[in-house]
Amino acid sequence: MPDDPTVVKRILRAELRERRQNMPAHERELATEGFTARLQELVGSTGARSFSCYLSMPAEPNTRPFVNWAEANGLRVLFPVTREDGLLDWTVGEEETEVAGLHGMPEPEGELLGPMAINDVDLILVPAAAVDATGTRLGWGRGYFDKTLGSMGKCPPVYAIVFDGEFVEEVPREVHDQPVDGVVTPTRIVAF
Repeated sequence: MPDDPTVVKRILRAELRERRQNMPAHERELATEGFTARLQELVGSTGARSFSCYLSMPAEPNTRPFVNWAEANGLRVLFPVTREDGLLDWTVGEEETEVAGLHGMPEPEGELLGPMAINDVDLILVPAAAVDATGTRLGWGRGYFDKTLGSMGKCPPVYAIVFDGEFVEEVPREVHDQPVDGVVTPTRIVAF
């Protein structure tokens, strides 16, 4: 294995991406049920009335059933919208339609609230390729969430959402990588 963390990350991301692509449909469905239940537990245990959450790509942990539950129960959900300057904007997605963002990620349409809107949430849910037992998060390499979390003065709890096999012993860490406070898998919630 190479020593350069950038190279190690690239290799690990490719392996994890392939594993996600090859996951059988029935496993994905069971995982979605588990994610929805665990995320509902997390919101209940933290007392969050507002949170940020991404809309998942087909191979990612499916956040949509959870988001639908949250909105149906009167919780405020902020969704990230990518910007060309490398920052995230936010919307509540009141148009109830989705478009492909800058990098093909699904993003809801709605009024853009600005990068600072994230400061008003009680909980932040982020995507990840993997997370280790120290809270080091391996993202997908664009740095949007690292920049957002690194710029926040007072950050609410941040939880990464990954499949069980992506909660690992160790992932490479670089100076710019922002840690998370916990991880949510289909079978458990782990706080660091």
